[in-house]
Amino acid sequence: MYNEAESSTGSKFRLQKFLLLLTQYWWVPAGTLFLSLIVAGVQLIHQPAVFFSVGSIWETMKIQLPDGPLFSENTESLPGTQNDLLRSGLMRDRALANLQAASNHVVIPVDSHGWPLPVTVRMSQTSKSAVVTLEAIGPQPAYTQAYLEALMQAYLEYKAELRKQISGDTLASIAEQVKLAELELKNQQDILTGFERTNNMAILQEEGTVAGGYLTKLKTQLSDLESAERLLETASVNLAETNPGVGQANPMSLDVETLTSLLGPQAAGVAVELQNKIRELDMLKMQRAALSVNLRDQHPKMKKMDADIETTERQLEIYRRLNQEQIAATAENARRNVENVQNSIKEWETSVVDVNSRIAKDEQLKNNMQRAQSEYDRLAALMQNFKISRDFDQETLAVLEHASPPARSYGAMKKTLTSTIMGGLLLGFGCVGLLTIRDEKFSSMVEVREKFGDSVLAQVPEWPKAEGKLQLTTDCELLHPYAESYRSLRSALLFFTQGANRPRVILITSAVPDEGKSTVSANLAHTLALGGSRVLLVDADMRRGTLHEIMHMEREPGLSHLLSYPADGDKIIQTNSLPNLSFISCGGRVINPGDLLLGPALDQLLGYWRSQFDYVLIDSCPVFAADDVTSLAVKVDGTLLVVRSRFSSERQVRGALEILHQRGARILGVVFNRVNASSRSYGHYNYAKYYDTADTAAS
Repeated sequence: MYNEAESSTGSKFRLQKFLLLLTQYWWVPAGTLFLSLIVAGVQLIHQPAVFFSVGSIWETMKIQLPDGPLFSENTESLPGTQNDLLRSGLMRDRALANLQAASNHVVIPVDSHGWPLPVTVRMSQTSKSAVVTLEAIGPQPAYTQAYLEALMQAYLEYKAELRKQISGDTLASIAEQVKLAELELKNQQDILTGFERTNNMAILQEEGTVAGGYLTKLKTQLSDLESAERLLETASVNLAETNPGVGQANPMSLDVETLTSLLGPQAAGVAVELQNKIRELDMLKMQRAALSVNLRDQHPKMKKMDADIETTERQLEIYRRLNQEQIAATAENARRNVENVQNSIKEWETSVVDVNSRIAKDEQLKNNMQRAQSEYDRLAALMQNFKISRDFDQETLAVLEHASPPARSYGAMKKTLTSTIMGGLLLGFGCVGLLTIRDEKFSSMVEVREKFGDSVLAQVPEWPKAEGKLQLTTDCELLHPYAESYRSLRSALLFFTQGANRPRVILITSAVPDEGKSTVSANLAHTLALGGSRVLLVDADMRRGTLHEIMHMEREPGLSHLLSYPADGDKIIQTNSLPNLSFISCGGRVINPGDLLLGPALDQLLGYWRSQFDYVLIDSCPVFAADDVTSLAVKVDGTLLVVRSRFSSERQVRGALEILHQRGARILGVVFNRVNASSRSYGHYNYAKYYDTADTAAS
């Protein structure tokens, strides 16, 4: 079924269509080629003769001084620069001046305005080669050779002048830089001398060394004081937290030497007595705990043990209080010492920083002077070396081959001939390409499927003719591609749908005349009849019907008579030697056949034909020729639209399908007719050996 959504509206250029049109319109590029050859011939006749001369220059060897830079150029763009310079107006004027001053007195040709005739110069250089080849092309042989020789000489002279000018400018620039560097060096020397005059660097360095050593000693002393302060704080905290009534903790975990160093000999003795009393108290408590196992608290020994413990605890409290006071006093003294040392460290650090900053400034001034001295020495050496190298001849270009004797140049003639031939061919192919783009006619099955998708039921090749007359399908093997295409169409109709929806009354039409709908109708009727189906072929084109000629039967009476007298249906049906095939011609001409198709007689006839035949094929007029087809399309089971290769346009076919859709017709599909069977796109049923009965029987 045709699906409007699957159709493509864009115009797409196809190489296949282009080649097909090229075979049809081959004379277009041939004609443009012929015209281009005529134009080229005229141009060559009027084109003046030109001559060429060839010479070359090359980059010679040069001396490389060990400490002196030589003149160098930007080698990355050197070929392009040389090419532009050789073709510039400056070099042309210099070459003409040299040519006029030469002793050979070559005549310089001029144009109508008195200007010298131009000479084209081309430069070429092989990769990784120092040789530059020059080719001059001019109107006169002697003038061309002399101009090239003068141009090479002018180029070498200009390069030498340019080097001298650049060398002079560079030397002046370097001398100016040397003066500035000398002034900068003197300025840095004066600054350093003034600073060292007000600052004795030897004394400063000695002060820095002494201050650094003493500062280190103070920091060591501060570290020791801070450690002692922390130990005293720890001892004070432990002593304060000790419960004299329990005696379980050791309030002084420091050894005797440490206590002596922190508290002094006298205070350390009190701390030692405190430790002894703590141990004595612990021992008494342990003894009482051992006696309490066997004795009661009222026992004299237990009472004496309790009295000793109480006495020892009172002594321990006294020693603890004395020791705590001594530790607190010693800790306060340690804090004062720490503060004094910290203040001293700050004063000495300030002194050290001041000394170091002045020493660092002196080093910076010395470095500045050394940099200025190095820059001055470098520029002075550069100027000296440049003066030496400037006296050497640094010219590196020389003439390798002088201008060759002139010869006739045919390059312009070849270029003219090639360009005109290519232009003619491109113009011809462009015309064919334009026709391809603008051509909407279908040339291959691929294009039809692109536009209408799967609605294409079959493609039929160009029909065979015998003695100028149409040859219908038969069982003849010589017509196998033609016959097989209709068998394919028959299969498409037979298996189109199953059941009651299978189309039996089929209308065959086209968008415009001469698309082959009548031929398709006759051959499809033959093919269906050969397949065993009872077929009725009706020519409903009562205006210009030709089916009776194709079928070799009579025109009258026909459908026009039958629509007026439906009772004569059996009398009007014609037959031939082919079984199962019946035919009704179009009949005599009527004024308005469309009115007859709208009458009730057609409905009666269609109902009768459905009961008598398996298939009824109705050939009608084209869609755009008359409105008859739209009256018939709504009354039949389906419609086949015939599209002719290289004749039907997309716009016409699409318009016909839209009209049929608007009238509610059921479109079965499209038949692509009169396809070129010899084209590459047609690959159906071209294997004749499968139809050779003699070979088949032998095998």
